Amino acid sequence: MAEEQPVSRTEVHENHCGTDGEKTVRKSHHSAEFKNSLVSRLNRIEGQVRGIKGLIEKDTYCDDVLNQIAAVQSALNGVGKLLLEGHMKSCVIERMQAGEQEVIDELLVTVKKLIR
Repeated sequence: MAEEQPVSRTEVHENHCGTDGEKTVRKSHHSAEFKNSLVSRLNRIEGQVRGIKGLIEKDTYCDDVLNQIAAVQSALNGVGKLLLEGHMKSCVIERMQAGEQEVIDELLVTVKKLIR
């Protein structure tokens, strides 16, 4: 009898955001356009963070650096809001329709982390 192989952490599970047993890795399935939008925003944020590092290395006035940090935090919050909206409109709805009511508790924990 062959031993069951564990599912790889990188295995793609295309059609469902939730789980299909303990071995399935959860994946999102957002459109390429949505993912590209998020990646573009994150690339800009990454550039802003590198810029802040440069400001600190150049001994830039603290208030100016703090304002840049606030801008990065705001941009990250924007990415989080977009992803949360996409998650609720797809993953959460699908899992609820599949009878996975625990997704609500998972969502509440995540939202609490986002609004700290």
